[in-house]
Amino acid sequence: MYPEHPTNSQPVTAVEVHQPVPLAPAVATPAPLIPVQPGSVPTVASIVLPDGRVVTGYAINPAQPEPLAAKPAVSRTAVNIALGGIGFAAVCGGLLVLTTFIAALTALITQLITLAAVIFGGWIAVQIFSASGPKGGTTVNIRKAVIKRNRFYS
Repeated sequence: MYPEHPTNSQPVTAVEVHQPVPLAPAVATPAPLIPVQPGSVPTVASIVLPDGRVVTGYAINPAQPEPLAAKPAVSRTAVNIALGGIGFAAVCGGLLVLTTFIAALTALITQLITLAAVIFGGWIAVQIFSASGPKGGTTVNIRKAVIKRNRFYS
């Protein structure tokens, strides 16, 4: 029911162990030292440490970096981007004013057309419903007419 232990079922084999061998370091021949006489004799400085010891040595002047070329305070790219943003804002403001002007002009024209229609309609209504007497023109009296055989008799 239970499987057998694996060490019993497989034969034991010998194992070879390899130890790493360190490589010999490459020997570089050092460059020959050429004594160089300093241009001036450096001054000797002594420092007294807080615990009373005195340290004496040569003072080393820090290396001065080369002066950088004069650069503008702000890069040209940043200036161009800022000017583009200002121009874009001005254009957007101008477009906003332009669209507002067009909307106001449309409303004005609509109101003028409505006003003209009201005035003209009122003038026509006054002409039709006025109670004044007969005006000049042709008066037509309609009498009983007789039509016989496609002829009109009055």
